[in-house]
Amino acid sequence: PNDIVWGGWDINGTNLGDAMKRSKVLDYDLQSKLYPHMKDIKPLPSIYFPDFIAANQGERADNVLTGTKQEQMEQIRKDIRDFKAKNELDQVILLWTANTERFSAVEEGVNDNAENILSSIEMGEAEVSASTVFAVASILEGCTFINGSPQNTFVPGVVELARQKKVFIAGDDFKSGQTKMKSVMVDFLVSAGIKPVSIVSYNHLGNNDGKNLSAPSQFRSKEISKSNVVDDMVASNRILFEEDEHPDHVVVIKYVPYVADSKRAMDEYTSEIFMGGKNTIAMHNTCEDSLLATPLIYDLVILGELCQRVQVKKEGETEWESFHPVLSLLSYMLKAPLVPNGAPVVNALFTQRCAIVNLMRACLGLAPDNHMTLEHRFESTLAALSTDEPANKKMRLG
Repeated sequence: PNDIVWGGWDINGTNLGDAMKRSKVLDYDLQSKLYPHMKDIKPLPSIYFPDFIAANQGERADNVLTGTKQEQMEQIRKDIRDFKAKNELDQVILLWTANTERFSAVEEGVNDNAENILSSIEMGEAEVSASTVFAVASILEGCTFINGSPQNTFVPGVVELARQKKVFIAGDDFKSGQTKMKSVMVDFLVSAGIKPVSIVSYNHLGNNDGKNLSAPSQFRSKEISKSNVVDDMVASNRILFEEDEHPDHVVVIKYVPYVADSKRAMDEYTSEIFMGGKNTIAMHNTCEDSLLATPLIYDLVILGELCQRVQVKKEGETEWESFHPVLSLLSYMLKAPLVPNGAPVVNALFTQRCAIVNLMRACLGLAPDNHMTLEHRFESTLAALSTDEPANKKMRLG
């Protein structure tokens, strides 16, 4: 896109300038420069269902919609339409960057298909979360919806609705720090024939995300998204791991207000190596949580918009086809990839990145990247290449 306009909702009505000061993420001098541009920007009233987020968030909830779930969804739809018209936008993409919710129970007759989820919102069913209402509103307005938190926003009824309306959805949970490192480390270990048998991950942070996650049901949502990241890499090597065999994998998150947005992540990987030996790798990572996540929001929006403009046509066919509504290509930036039924879940980071790179190359009419580089592995091809080198270029001889 040539231009991006940002807007949004929040259950807390603080203007963005004061919210920036409150969070203490940006350098003080930078805050001073940005404050005049941000102090007049206020979030729209948002949906607040207290049962789905931690009770400690109640004190912040001063900017909330009222009415039935159906009425609140209709207001969100109106907000989307108004935002699009006011800013003369071609497309609107929604991202859930708000609090982690508890998991919704998937219940027959409530959220198991498209018809039931729409009916449940209309009737005000208790098991319909705020993020699910946002997702349904987005889909009904024809807008891509990306879930940046770990809860199961995309219950079966939402996925079916997205397929019916041919609208993209993607998730779940921004992959910014510890989990991104884990997807690299476990891929390396398993690919090298080293068997990880114990992975213990400890985090502590003091921002509002950490405060919300201090509640058990919200932590459980995060624990699930963080824990599943190793599954496909373990399953890729049946020499190391038997069917249904997995490493011990423990995730701990603690709320420590003093450290604010500066999240600490500590990981210990214990592996079995040759002749019964043991190998232990310990890692410590300190990072500004919000500053790692924000670029992912930009990337997800830009790539999501691009995917709306990509179509393919199979050889011999006349019809062009868009991507499946479950946009798994965005997995590179998400912890717990949502994939279409029947598709494998891929968590290995470089495999995810390669898929994006090769899509871009295909759009330009280029062959996919590969790393065989056979032209550098035979005498005949090296000799042919050397004749093409400029006369003054130094050659490395092997």
